[in-house]
Amino acid sequence: MTGETPRQPSVTAVPLYQHKAEFFKTLGHPVRIRVLELLSEREHAVAELLPEVGVEAAHLSQQLAILRRTGVVTSRREGASVLYRLTSPEIGELLTVARSILTALLTDRAGLLEDLRPEAGPAPRD
Repeated sequence: MTGETPRQPSVTAVPLYQHKAEFFKTLGHPVRIRVLELLSEREHAVAELLPEVGVEAAHLSQQLAILRRTGVVTSRREGASVLYRLTSPEIGELLTVARSILTALLTDRAGLLEDLRPEAGPAPRD
């Protein structure tokens, strides 16, 4: 032994912003957003989610698998049913904040559209 410290393999850490981007990509599908909104209220069985989400069972299953694989939701079996829930209540809070931001943005746009409309002048004469 020469007294040198063994070299550790170089591990390139993935920057946090890349993890955030992947997280938001996971959220970036309308069906997944709707599922998360419903799960933010309470745990749901797949059979309960289907009519609320309005997609085929296979498509819902695919979207739930993505959410489960990324750790956003978890599932458990209860009898013949599979129940899903959020892994963190902060996901529901994030959706609430997103709704608030969108409401403000859309309100601003509606105001801008109103400003762009021509003023009501005298009625045109025939």
